[in-house]
Amino acid sequence: GGVEAAGERRVAEEAGRAVVVEKEVKKEYFAHATAVVDAGAVIGSGCKIWHFSHVMPGATLGDHCSLGQNVYVASSASLGARCRVQNNVSLYDGVSLADDVFIGPSAVFTNVKRPRADHPTPPEAFARTTVEAGATVGANATIVCGVTLGRRC
Repeated sequence: GGVEAAGERRVAEEAGRAVVVEKEVKKEYFAHATAVVDAGAVIGSGCKIWHFSHVMPGATLGDHCSLGQNVYVASSASLGARCRVQNNVSLYDGVSLADDVFIGPSAVFTNVKRPRADHPTPPEAFARTTVEAGATVGANATIVCGVTLGRRC
């Protein structure tokens, strides 16, 4: 398993001067021995990250998410609470899942409309894809970038 420490900072007024107050918050999650969770990834409490999955630095998983075998979560991808991502799914930069989203096995997300091998797309040009709360994406679906999948669709 893993434990992530997240620092909380706030400024309080004390006798007319600002004082920084810090509080340590520990979040516990399970990561299989073959999973890679890079430093800088934000993993919510109660998450399960299974075989051969990779969560990049900067990626965010809400509480109680489940990542099946061989799932990739890019640095700017985010998952809300209680998301279930089945085996062999890649959530590339620009993909955002709201709470309670289900992604079926081998579903594909894209983030570039016209990829070219000889001219790599800079990260700032990646198209955003949003999956709203409670939505389901079926097995083997391909989601083109730059779209929003509506709530509970």
